[in-house]
Amino acid sequence: MTNNGNRKRVRTVRVTSFDSPPGRLAKLWADVRRSEVLLRSGLALVAVVAAWAVTQAWWPPFPYHVGFVPQRNITARVGFDVIDPRALATETQEHLHYEKGEALALADEPLQVKTIDLLEAEYRAYLRTKIPLDRLVERSASMLALIAGLVALCGYYVYSRHRRLIHNVYRLATLLTLSVVALLLARWTAADPWRAELIPLLLFGMTLGIAYGRELAFVVSLAVALLFVVADGASLGHLAMILGVLAAAIVQLDRIRSRRKLIWVGFFAALAAPLLTLGSGLIDGQPLGAPLWDQAAHNAGWTLLSGFLITGLLPFIEGVFGVLTEISLLELGDVAHPLLQELVRRAPGTYNHSINVASIAEAAAESVGARGLLVRVGAYFHDIGKMLKPHYFVENQGIEGSRHDSLLPAMSTLIIIAHIKDGADLARQHHLPEPIIDLIEQHHGTTLVEYFYRRASERSETDPDAAKVPESSFRYPGPKPQSVEAAVLMLADTVESASRALVEPTPARIESLVEEIAMKKLLDGQFDECGLTLQKLRQIEESLIKSLTAVYHGRVKYPDQRTA
Repeated sequence: MTNNGNRKRVRTVRVTSFDSPPGRLAKLWADVRRSEVLLRSGLALVAVVAAWAVTQAWWPPFPYHVGFVPQRNITARVGFDVIDPRALATETQEHLHYEKGEALALADEPLQVKTIDLLEAEYRAYLRTKIPLDRLVERSASMLALIAGLVALCGYYVYSRHRRLIHNVYRLATLLTLSVVALLLARWTAADPWRAELIPLLLFGMTLGIAYGRELAFVVSLAVALLFVVADGASLGHLAMILGVLAAAIVQLDRIRSRRKLIWVGFFAALAAPLLTLGSGLIDGQPLGAPLWDQAAHNAGWTLLSGFLITGLLPFIEGVFGVLTEISLLELGDVAHPLLQELVRRAPGTYNHSINVASIAEAAAESVGARGLLVRVGAYFHDIGKMLKPHYFVENQGIEGSRHDSLLPAMSTLIIIAHIKDGADLARQHHLPEPIIDLIEQHHGTTLVEYFYRRASERSETDPDAAKVPESSFRYPGPKPQSVEAAVLMLADTVESASRALVEPTPARIESLVEEIAMKKLLDGQFDECGLTLQKLRQIEESLIKSLTAVYHGRVKYPDQRTA
């Protein structure tokens, strides 16, 4: 109560309860518990265990091979017995005994086969008698931690730069399997007398370079090469030699337009292999003698052989990884392809339009460093769905006029939009590669079919009882372009069609048209998911303007020429 007898008003404070957003650790834990994350983590864990088993991480490596020149005497760490080779012909086997500390190989003398056999016998005796269990457990755990660390680092890189690879379980499992197989084959071929570990490592690196790009290939190949060197007991110089040869091969895998290119890749890498072998050998203290020259020649031969092998394996690489090399694109772009021949027969206007789009789109893609050949071949097939109902598209209409005049705008829109799904279905039936199917599905994105949308809106405005026309019903289903190549094809397809409607296609009008269409697509959000920058968009516009101006260039009128 107040002093004047009135009841005191009390303000009740109402606090709305809300849950605070989860912290970083909570978000991480929530992500880890998702089934798709658990599946990918399980695949990585299986790869770690497999690599651990392949490298025989619990045993210290045997570091010697034929031709190796020790810088000091190699002595026995334990006493051991070997069968006397001189007594092999007799019925009784006599043994030779070597005491601990006895010299097994002399310094500055290349190791021979019989010396390697003796060192292996000492190695096995040492493993049986002198290595305690805790030492084996420590080494095994250390190798397991190294393998897990390398897998985690490569996984983080792939997640940051190649996230689509993480999302595709099949490709991720293929990559992990190939890594383990390459490690296994490298250890197997590294044994005397071959010393051919470069073959599986190069095949692995070049395969990844073709399938996923040079950057990822070098990162993952580096991890596999490092594990091999640690497991094999090789030197740091040997690792430098392997990485140098891998880099010399992978750096050349930019555009493969002929099978001869892969042989040249092997040839140029083979020029680097002996130089790197000699350099790494001298760094490791090996004399510049016959054994080192022999190993340099072997490495050059293995590297050249890898180039020939990858050439033969290329079709299998494309099939397993679902990649599309320039060689396959050139084969696919043959006008004798059944789908293109059917397009010519059923919809000649659409075929002519596709050829024109392919020409200007390839130049535009090349201007921004994209895959012009992929865009060109994709443009050949991007409108194959129109062949099922060719006369509903303006480029195939004859003197009979438009069939849309008797249809409702909504029905016309459904027919126009259907050519995307029909084209993708035809492409799958004819086993076209996924990158081409992606271009078919994405070249219209989610753009609005403006002509029929406006017709529907006009009809709706004249009918007071009609509901407002939903814009979403007149848009293509998408998805929006997911790559620069798809964005280039979208622009080239639109501007080529629109330029045909220009009464006088002067350079100024073409430039205005291209800029207007590009801006409309940009503001409509069609380029939000393809990584296209404004600078690249401007370069694409300039290329399209240049190409269209060349197509619609002015011609000299002859005195007796009649106008059409």
